[in-house]
Amino acid sequence: MRIVIQRVTQASVSIDGKIKSSIGNGMLILVGIEDADTTDDIDYLCRKVVALRIFNDADGVMNLPITQVEGSGILVVSQFTLMASTRKGNRPSYIRASRPEFAIPMYEQFVDHLSTLLGHEVQTGTFGADMQVSLVNDGPVTILMDSHLREQF
Repeated sequence: MRIVIQRVTQASVSIDGKIKSSIGNGMLILVGIEDADTTDDIDYLCRKVVALRIFNDADGVMNLPITQVEGSGILVVSQFTLMASTRKGNRPSYIRASRPEFAIPMYEQFVDHLSTLLGHEVQTGTFGADMQVSLVNDGPVTILMDSHLREQF
């Protein structure tokens, strides 16, 4: 499972010209799912997201997790193109991206688990829809994570 986390001052998802979800200060998380992903990958990434210290403290230092930033939200959007392979040629291959039968339940579990850890609902896009995502990246801060490439310390 791959995610892209962007610290934002605002983000929204529109479908057919209508805003489905929006947040102010917080995180926009793009999620890519492959068949090798498990509930362990979901748990690992959700715990990392909740604990990730990418918000500024009173001294302007990135030292706070989202749980300590009042009024912050999370918007989670499925994005199969995160699983793209560009090793051959110029046209990306999406063969690693899971089909909807597997990916939708995994995406929903990711959203549910993240909501549970946060203690409140997260906003979402609509899986498989043609979505327009708008955001103002704060910093800019963008973090890439792959649950199959866990860093060992």
